[in-house]
Amino acid sequence: MPLYADRNQLIGTENAFKIGPHIAKVEASGSPVIKLNLGEPDFSAPKWVKDEVIRNIQQDNSHYCDPKGILPLREAIAKQISTTRELDVTAERVCVFPGGKPSIGFAQQVYCNPGDEIIYPSPGFPIYESFIRYIGAVPVPLHLEEKENFTIDADQLEKLISPQTKLIILNFPSNPTGGVASREQLEALAQIILDKCDAHTRVYSDEIYENILFDGKAHYSIASVPDMEARTIISSGFSKSFAWTGGRIGYAVLPTVEEADAFKNMNINYFSCIPPYNQAGAREALENPASGPWMADMALTFEKRRDIIVRMLNDIDGVSCQIPGGAFYLFPNISYLCERLGVFKAMQNLPEDVRKNTSPSTLFQMFALYAHKVAVMDRRSFGAIGTENLHFLRLSIAADIESLKEGVRRLSAAGDDVDGFQRFIRLDRETSGSRFIFSW
Repeated sequence: MPLYADRNQLIGTENAFKIGPHIAKVEASGSPVIKLNLGEPDFSAPKWVKDEVIRNIQQDNSHYCDPKGILPLREAIAKQISTTRELDVTAERVCVFPGGKPSIGFAQQVYCNPGDEIIYPSPGFPIYESFIRYIGAVPVPLHLEEKENFTIDADQLEKLISPQTKLIILNFPSNPTGGVASREQLEALAQIILDKCDAHTRVYSDEIYENILFDGKAHYSIASVPDMEARTIISSGFSKSFAWTGGRIGYAVLPTVEEADAFKNMNINYFSCIPPYNQAGAREALENPASGPWMADMALTFEKRRDIIVRMLNDIDGVSCQIPGGAFYLFPNISYLCERLGVFKAMQNLPEDVRKNTSPSTLFQMFALYAHKVAVMDRRSFGAIGTENLHFLRLSIAADIESLKEGVRRLSAAGDDVDGFQRFIRLDRETSGSRFIFSW
């Protein structure tokens, strides 16, 4: 009798957390690391949000509450979504979760049977791909193209839709690319979905970065396209817009009350309920008039950093980086850097079982961390299926500008360090045996 269920081997992870022990190992040797790996704003949540949480704790608002979410928060979410998306949303269609992740897995569990197909963006948030095989569904990656600045072409989506398509995941602004789809692009996607998909096919629209947009762009949701509200799950939360990753408040607006109640039942089975004092803070975040200017200032800070760091990345020999329209990530192509550093040749010389669990950008990622003390994420961490010939990094610009500049200088130095890379590969082979630090 095996210890673990077979399905346990099918679920993935999020490497932005998995790399943490490697960073700790490097820093334990006395070498500080420039950390550009985690998607967490380097701001503190607004004072009025924290004050409201504290006030609720002091008033003993710390007991069980509605598993769907406290009514004042759901009403605030319904009002905000109705206003910003020009929809008529009621609180009963809103379900609150401990962060943005649960609704991703719940959507796959609630709607999909084994054999159903799930279309999802790649590169994309890793939890999209990690759940699919776990629930017995079929992953259908929609590869975002660099030449399109990582948005989705309607013809590209149409080719992937089949009679088995049950869930389509969209994410704009995007993690990890910062791609932003225009109203016209979303309208074209919606038309394909309305024409080609079953009425029970659902679109999971992840809009967690909705308030972090650059160059005067405004957020637009596919749910706002005529006839799409009835097919779309709008997902968002407070971790990014309010720099409140530890608050763990996310939500989804479901097409119907019945569907929202199905998600509520998942909450009951997994969490019982979400801390009411944090939900009170989230309500304050939405309703306080100071929140809008606060978010705009944070987005402007990210935009200024983007402009500086994109230029620095594009000055590195062998690196090219698109200009993202939102979120707080950069997604440079390092194909030519890998070529001149000898990464591809090193890949060919790895044992076959190691090659299957790594990639050229992973080798460079770990070399940059261990030899040059800068932490970034590799392409494979944002969708592994069909990405063997795609070589990118994700840099989070959620760090002060001097740290960002130093991080890019270290990446540039790593790209020039041919001898150091060869020593790194040789040392890892000699000291790790069959276990390589760049294989996961």
